[in-house]
Amino acid sequence: MSVLRDVLEELYSMFAADAWLSLGILAIVAASAAASLLVSPLAGGVLLLAGCLLTLAGSVLRMAIRRK
Repeated sequence: MSVLRDVLEELYSMFAADAWLSLGILAIVAASAAASLLVSPLAGGVLLLAGCLLTLAGSVLRMAIRRK
């Protein structure tokens, strides 16, 4: 039972460590799902790729600025 608790604690700490990154990715996934349904699957895929890359770059820049 402690192994399960340890795994759940690690998963929680992984997402809670950078809440902005987690929320950004969730928003992008929701937006790309909507774009896939409303526009086209290609538009949803492009939005997902570009959005995730931009969110990751923003998170890295934010952390770099904090550490300076």
